[in-house]
Amino acid sequence: MMIEVRKQSLIISFFLLITIINSSLVNAAQSPEVRADILQAANKTKSGDYVRQRFFQRMKKPFNSEEPLKKMLIIGDSHAQDFYNAMLENKLNLRYQISTRRIPAICGIYLGSENIKRFIEKKHMPICQKADTLKAALPQIKQADVVIIAANWKLWSVERLTTTVKNLNISAPQKLFVIGRKTFGKVNLRQYLRLSNNELRQLRNPVYGVQQKINQAMKQMFPSSVFVNTQQLLCRSEKDCPVFTPQARLISFDGGHLTKQGARYVGSVLLRNSPLNQL
Repeated sequence: MMIEVRKQSLIISFFLLITIINSSLVNAAQSPEVRADILQAANKTKSGDYVRQRFFQRMKKPFNSEEPLKKMLIIGDSHAQDFYNAMLENKLNLRYQISTRRIPAICGIYLGSENIKRFIEKKHMPICQKADTLKAALPQIKQADVVIIAANWKLWSVERLTTTVKNLNISAPQKLFVIGRKTFGKVNLRQYLRLSNNELRQLRNPVYGVQQKINQAMKQMFPSSVFVNTQQLLCRSEKDCPVFTPQARLISFDGGHLTKQGARYVGSVLLRNSPLNQL
């Protein structure tokens, strides 16, 4: 009888152990949605199309004076495209009519009398000579209630940013926001496919080099009512940054540009915090 009881006890213990193991594996596993999100981000063509498409559709779109919505103008390079997507994913277009202006990263953001050709590579000059500029955008800037400049800022451009902003001639009740540079470090999609959802949520990448220097310079240059310290708001650190959202969704597919889920998350963070929480 005692042997039978022990047998039954061992069998029950065995099945309990199997149940615990299976439960642990389920909890540690990567959800199908997260895996699909990572695999989709690996398609750089589709990811790049997401970044550009809607921004391009609104480029130089004239404001409609008969619409009751306030007017917002977003100016800059692919990081401005990211910002626009972040706003759309959080439905800011229901409160503003938004127009966009593209100034390629290779040309830089500047408005002033200084000749900046020495900062532009010769092979890029033909593109930059045809590209949009802040000077060309001035009439539309004057019409806008809110002007936002976002870029993958270059150091030479940041060093002249005070001059640039002064020459924009933005005055109350207009509002200007300068969006800080962002980076999420080196992305390794293959590695992420092997990690659990919980491991992805905790994953952080180091941030190196000029990013910290540029961010510090911009922070000292502008009041907190103008400068949007994207890196600080998203990362809560100058040294490293999360790679995934709290829902374990990939924020950036290349370390700089946002996925759709990343744009939704980034926009929600920016709009919850000062200074963009006033929009």
